[in-house]
Amino acid sequence: MNSIQWLLCIGVIQVIHFLGTYKLYIAAGRKAWEAAIPVYNAVILMKIIHRPAWWVILLFIPVINLLMFPVVWVETIRSFGKNSLLDSWLVVLSLGFYIFYINYGAPLQYINDRDLNPGTATGEWVSSIVFAVVAASLVHAYFIQPFVIPTGSLEKTLLIGDFLLVSKFHYGARVPMTPLAAPMVHDTLPILGIPSYIKKPQLPYFRIPGFQKIKRNDIVVFSWPTDTVRFFRDDSKLHFKKPIDKKSNYVKRCVGVPGDALSIVDGYVYIDGKQTQLPNRAKTQYTHTIYAQKGVSSRTLLEVGITEFSRKYSAEALTQTQAIALQENGIQIYNNPQGGYLIYTKSSGIAPELIASQRLALSEIIDRERMATFTDAVAKTLAAKPEIDSIAKLLDIKGFYEASVFPHDPSFAWNKDQYGSIYIPAKGDIIELNIKNLSIYKEIIENYEGNSLSVNGNEILINSIPTSQYTFNQDYYWMMGDNRHNSEDSRYWGFVPEDHIVGKPVFIWMSIDGINDGIKNWKIRWDRVFTTVSGEGTPQSYFKWFLGVLVLWFGIDYFRKRKKA
Repeated sequence: MNSIQWLLCIGVIQVIHFLGTYKLYIAAGRKAWEAAIPVYNAVILMKIIHRPAWWVILLFIPVINLLMFPVVWVETIRSFGKNSLLDSWLVVLSLGFYIFYINYGAPLQYINDRDLNPGTATGEWVSSIVFAVVAASLVHAYFIQPFVIPTGSLEKTLLIGDFLLVSKFHYGARVPMTPLAAPMVHDTLPILGIPSYIKKPQLPYFRIPGFQKIKRNDIVVFSWPTDTVRFFRDDSKLHFKKPIDKKSNYVKRCVGVPGDALSIVDGYVYIDGKQTQLPNRAKTQYTHTIYAQKGVSSRTLLEVGITEFSRKYSAEALTQTQAIALQENGIQIYNNPQGGYLIYTKSSGIAPELIASQRLALSEIIDRERMATFTDAVAKTLAAKPEIDSIAKLLDIKGFYEASVFPHDPSFAWNKDQYGSIYIPAKGDIIELNIKNLSIYKEIIENYEGNSLSVNGNEILINSIPTSQYTFNQDYYWMMGDNRHNSEDSRYWGFVPEDHIVGKPVFIWMSIDGINDGIKNWKIRWDRVFTTVSGEGTPQSYFKWFLGVLVLWFGIDYFRKRKKA
């Protein structure tokens, strides 16, 4: 829906409102014409139903208004004596059209001094729940949204199991574009596994002004541009294109901003030919091979802080009970061609308690060569160990074409470690468009900016008009994970449009190690609880300060109430 269509839609809604309520306005001592003036009619209606004028604001906030409309409908009919449970259900289920019956088909008696308090405990409970949901939805959509790190693409900067608070107001809150959606959930209804929204209509993109611009190397949450939904229900898959604000949320580091010419050389990002300097909290990791004649021990790796590697054990025999216990703890078991079993675990290995309880007879296999993921700083520390003979970073060579890498065109022989140069468009930029660079900007022209695109020989047609130039309608960004060899990012699906930006992670309020391994394996990382995402130096936990303030608050409140009593 474009702006003109929305204006027509709003006009139709205003006509419906006037036709369905003007007699109610008259019965309440107002003028009929007051029901016809947009916004003003809502202010007058609040006076009629004796509700605060600021409710009008809630009626015009997408998603929040879906919660407020039924409340206003019920309040309206109760102002004219329709207080029964049946009346309330009729007005809600008819989407407000029951008011037409009251307006035309029933004797109108306005109750000016009606009791605004719920008549029963149930009514009071329902009222409290409704406004709690309204308040939570307002905060969730326009101010702060909780987010959990599900994958290791930003390890060790952000960890799997970090629970973030994402600010919507730093970059400006994006007004929901899908107005017909369930509150407080993203794209799927829990348990049912079906879409939580109706795809149409769609609001035009609009962002409330923020107080920051996205800066290079900011960590950003955004809607994954190439996402198509996969709902699982009864083992069937439904595939269709998602609305922008219902695409999956990703969190990455913005390494390129509009106007940058970005390239990657040996895994390092360069902007306009100069290597970028990351914040000191950034922990950029790469996959390495480590060699030691006497074997690379897991203890050595753990001592220098390496956690992204696997461990291998052998067992001559396993009972069914032992095998089940191992598998319940996320441990993989394979037949050993030489007899017995091979057991693979994460870097944490097998818990001593599990070994003892199951009476496992295991021995860890220490290979001479092992693969692990870690930073350059850790590589230097590890190389200084006398038991380590060599370390090699695993990098693709220049000129090797990696088909999964954007723009998926063999004429650009790029890979995840040797990439570009590629220009990141800014709003209003004009580029020379030709057959060679069309694959880079095709997605922008067609999908992100809504044009038709075709090629006739060497001629490019946009909206059926031959052209050799293109002007971009919005800003674009380049997002990458700090875990460079284990991150699905812009190297694989390209640019992130400005209208896909969700917000800025500002705070880690909880961090759980083993979040994907079952609740019995969860361990709270207390040193990360109540820490900031950005900033300089080692993150400091403010959890003790929070507890202190909380205790102080309850203490003051207790003595205040005691003194009052």
